Amino acid sequence: MLPKVRPYVSTTLAEQLEHHLDLVPHLEAGQLDVERVAGIAVVAAAHCDGYAATGRLLGLLAALPAPTGAGERFWSDLWRSSGTAYLLPVNIKDPVLRSLAGEGTALARQVLSAVDEMTPPQRVAAGEVIGQALVESDHLPDLKTQVIGELWLRDLELTAWRVLHADRRSDDPAGRKAFLDTWTSV
Repeated sequence: MLPKVRPYVSTTLAEQLEHHLDLVPHLEAGQLDVERVAGIAVVAAAHCDGYAATGRLLGLLAALPAPTGAGERFWSDLWRSSGTAYLLPVNIKDPVLRSLAGEGTALARQVLSAVDEMTPPQRVAAGEVIGQALVESDHLPDLKTQVIGELWLRDLELTAWRVLHADRRSDDPAGRKAFLDTWTSV
């Protein structure tokens, strides 16, 4: 049985192994030969960027107040300041849950849509709300809330892009071959 690297990766990795290597999920370790073990390593390596970025995206969201009664004011302030409902818990719940299962593209698209919808003043205002929440939760009173919030937003945006970029290139054998052919002929 394959070791679980992270809970939200194992299901998707198992599906990928079954798809790419024709491995059944409950295969005994003794039935694996060197070629299959190498294949497992290749599939895992091919998808590690996407898994890492998805984990980072979830980690950034986890730094915000929980979408419970105690965090209700934060989410309301974020909605008003950002001008977008894309980041409201009710709108990201399903993509967050899918990300926990290893599929982060829906959440990444949602995040990029939210950031894209914000005007520069809305982004500044949202950064202030986020920064205030992060300063309070991390006890960092010596840092400016606007700076912390803007850094968090930039990180969220870049991480979402990484999730989508990793997904786009992961299953494109023709694209990989074209890349190799181009660079070997230069």
